[in-house]
Amino acid sequence: MNAIPDRALLRQALRQDLPSFIHRSFQVVSPGNPFRHNWHLDAIAWHLRQCFERRIRRLVITMPPRNLKSICASVAFPAWALGQDPTLRFVAASYSQELAAKHARDCRAVLQSPWYRQAFPRTRLDPAKNTEFEFETTARGGRLSTSVGGTLTGRGGDFIVIDDPMKPAEAMSEAKRAAVQEWYDGTVYSRLDDRTRGVIVLVMQRLHLDDLVGHVLGKEEWVHLDLPAIAEAPQRVRVADDLWHQRAIGEVLHPAREPLAELERLRATLGSHAFEAQYQQQPVPADGGLVKWRWFRTYGDAPDRQPGDQVIQSWDTANKAGERNDYSVCTTWLMRDEAFYLLDLHRERLEFPALKRRVAALRQQHGADAVLIEDRGSGTQLIQALLEEGLHAIAVAPEADKATRLYAQSMHIEAGRVLLPAEAPWLDEFRTELLRFPQGRHDDQVDSLSQFLAWAAEHAWGGPRFRRL
Repeated sequence: MNAIPDRALLRQALRQDLPSFIHRSFQVVSPGNPFRHNWHLDAIAWHLRQCFERRIRRLVITMPPRNLKSICASVAFPAWALGQDPTLRFVAASYSQELAAKHARDCRAVLQSPWYRQAFPRTRLDPAKNTEFEFETTARGGRLSTSVGGTLTGRGGDFIVIDDPMKPAEAMSEAKRAAVQEWYDGTVYSRLDDRTRGVIVLVMQRLHLDDLVGHVLGKEEWVHLDLPAIAEAPQRVRVADDLWHQRAIGEVLHPAREPLAELERLRATLGSHAFEAQYQQQPVPADGGLVKWRWFRTYGDAPDRQPGDQVIQSWDTANKAGERNDYSVCTTWLMRDEAFYLLDLHRERLEFPALKRRVAALRQQHGADAVLIEDRGSGTQLIQALLEEGLHAIAVAPEADKATRLYAQSMHIEAGRVLLPAEAPWLDEFRTELLRFPQGRHDDQVDSLSQFLAWAAEHAWGGPRFRRL
């Protein structure tokens, strides 16, 4: 008895609620796969609706792959907007003709579905203009698909949606990145029918500091919805007019689809560099900022200790014991004349009692001649606690800011005095943090490095030498 009212309520929900429309569209383009709703889909839908209402005219959405960004932005949003106003004109672009054609087919399938025709009776496709890459409505609106770099001469739209403008494999090519930027500047930007009301939506995973997101954010003001796979800082994300999602540090974007264990497996498979860009939306310079990766020399097998060598450990401890987003780091170095070999790197979140035990254990493990600890915050307390137990540590007072300290020691790296192992389980994380510095979230490994180099530069040439007893 309630079938007709229920269907009427469903049609009303599809017309008024974009998240519900995205859910129904997913069932069309991905039949047989379960739809798992999550707050980030509400956030995307709210921002896209703001674009439809012209409250947002430049929107960037950065998020990991396989989280329904294309279904939301390239498929459901144009179909829903055309249901509201069949005179609207969309231009949609992706990195390849094949991908652009797939999104077009999916959008067309939604518009031709029976439920869509019932919910939006005024919106109908014109059979005279219904091709693989373009369709029109009987009201002369529609959707045109193209590939990045393709021509748009004489064509334009009310909305331009750019979805994945570059293949990940091409991101390291300066020529490829420049071509995408030139296409955007010279072709896309002038294709809005009304430059005072026209909307551009760019949705992608970050690939490089100088990718299209990095390019456009430096040119004008954009609203940026940034959705990393794992939150590295507290986030307050708007999901409705009067509702926000509070995201805590360490919270996974969509645990039902990609739990933390799966993301860590992906990190190990992709490597930290690719994972930080594509999943965390934090690309790093290909060869570093303050320090270039090519400056480091490498070694194969760890050098055997010889007379005159010294083993030094450099600790950077968390500012507060047990702080969730801070690590304590120990780098272990072998000093031989003017060469510094990084033998090991230990990075761990530790409460203070465990930290004190770890210092003693690592010192014994590597037979360290000296242990350097930054004389600040928890480091000061740690130095005092170790002295009380008869373990001597050298207190190092930091001078200047972190970036200045690294810059002051960069000459030793550029001169080839610092050698890293060719392979080590911690090497990829170390590289990522170093190349992101000082823009990265963490800097504990960098601090340990610069602290050691500053001390070593003073003691390697003519300074006091340590003799093992």
